[in-house]
Amino acid sequence: MAEKLWQGETCEYCGGEIVEKHVTMHRKIKDNYILLENVPEGVCTQCGTCYYSANVLKTIEENLRGCRKASREVVVPVYAWPG
Repeated sequence: MAEKLWQGETCEYCGGEIVEKHVTMHRKIKDNYILLENVPEGVCTQCGTCYYSANVLKTIEENLRGCRKASREVVVPVYAWPG
């Protein structure tokens, strides 16, 4: 079903075809970084504009608010720029 969500849809800006891709999003909430993996988005093949369905946006918001339990945690190294 998700594969057909954007089928036949065109970009509101350039009229290009919209195809579905799955991406990793990263957001900073206060002092914490959050990764959202495998997020479905519609992407215009001509101009690159991204589109999200209402249910995807709701799930993203729930994840960012901490309403859902994270599937895993990772350690991220931080390097300070010399200077």
